[in-house]
This record gives sequence, C-alpha cells and structure tokens, in this order.
Amino acid sequence: MSDKHFLDTSVFVYSLDPVEPRKAVIAEKLVTQGVTSGLGVISYQIVQEFMNVSLRQFQATMTVTELERYFFKILLPMMRVPSSTELFLEALRLRATNQLAWYDSLIVAAAVQAHCKILYSEDLQDGRRFGDLVVENPFR
Repeated sequence: MSDKHFLDTSVFVYSLDPVEPRKAVIAEKLVTQGVTSGLGVISYQIVQEFMNVSLRQFQATMTVTELERYFFKILLPMMRVPSSTELFLEALRLRATNQLAWYDSLIVAAAVQAHCKILYSEDLQDGRRFGDLVVENPFR
C-alpha cells in the first residue's frame, strides 16, 4: 500500500470491536499501516464519529483516558482534513452529482481534498470512482 488512503469510521470501530473477529484483523492491519506508513488519512468527521461510538456503543466503552491515548497515538497522526468552507462546498457538489448521503459526501470530499487514491469504506459501493479516488470495501 504505497498510495495515500482514507479510512472510514467503520475501520476504526472494527479494529477495536471483538464482535466480528475477521473484520477486526483486517481493520487493525489497515489502521496500523495507516499510522506507521504516514499514508493513512482521516478527517475531523471521522474522529467525531469514532469518539461517539467508542464512548457509547462498544461492548466495553472506552474510558476518557483510553480515548485520549488512542486519539494522540492513532487518530491525530492521520487527521489531515479539517472542516472548512471548501470541504463543505465540495461535499455539496458531490452530493448533488452523485446522489450521496450528506455524511458520505463529506467523507468523499475529504478523501478527494487530501489527494487519496483509495477510500476504505464498507458504506459506499465497492469499486466506485470519484475522479482518481476509488472506493474499496476491505471487508468483502
């Protein structure tokens, strides 16, 4: 994996959720590679969504201390797309031209803005293209 790639929230959730062991192994590998290679990218939105899930929906919810540690070690190094006017406008355009849900359009816009080649997501159609960006479902 030598191209910049964007990780959707579900990748982080599966990496820490023992409910689906096969997905957990795949997700943990993607997260580790994303951080260690410096090629993994996420947006502010992914951090927000992950924190919401980790504080409320995991079988064993994360403590504030655990979440802070995870934020600094895993999320922050990959968080390269902040909220911005340009991001929202691009998301609006993508939503209109591609019939995407709003939050999906924000994720695609962030991946495009970061010049990623791959968007790892199980929520969008595997193989779908947005210019140079290709959606890949790593759990299929």
